[in-house]
Amino acid sequence: MAQMYFYYSAMNAGKSTTLLQSSFNYRERGMSPVIFTAAIDNRFGQGKVSSRIGLSEEAELYRPEDNLWDKLSEMNSLSRVDCVLMDECQFLTKAQVHQLTEVVDRLDIPVLCYGLRTDFRGELFEGSQYLLAWADKLVELKTVCHCGRKANMVIRHDASGKAIADGDQVEIGGNDRYVSVCRKHYKEAMDQARQAAKSA
Repeated sequence: MAQMYFYYSAMNAGKSTTLLQSSFNYRERGMSPVIFTAAIDNRFGQGKVSSRIGLSEEAELYRPEDNLWDKLSEMNSLSRVDCVLMDECQFLTKAQVHQLTEVVDRLDIPVLCYGLRTDFRGELFEGSQYLLAWADKLVELKTVCHCGRKANMVIRHDASGKAIADGDQVEIGGNDRYVSVCRKHYKEAMDQARQAAKSA
């Protein structure tokens, strides 16, 4: 019986690499996975999932207004879909997470979602919130802070490398804008950022 999985982590924990490995595993067995990625994230070019270790694969794009149930039902009616792999799933809407549960429950197709749990303010993304609530399996992918502890938070920094405590939830970037840290160093960085903002 199909299930929905949510593979979550801070940045640079190998989410895209794990997704691409899953896609390879399905194809190696003669099966047909479908990869989706968020249209908003164009760091590596639109319609592509790329990992930091050099792997990449073409992907379908999704936008907030897209009905993923409609898209996947149609794709599956034309050619059997054996698995759905969703990259950058923190950008899913509540409605889209529900649509993906319908794909699992009504079409019996497994859906594997990969994304961030929280933003640079330590708050849940909408997609992540409902994946945490509705997914059948939750899997944390781990990375490390500079101190050696598990990194479970993300800091956004400015061009000079100083942490930023406030701003829009979504600002696309990679290592040039974000760093994954443990909770202790996240709190220290946020305290410094707030102090700096007050004295500015």
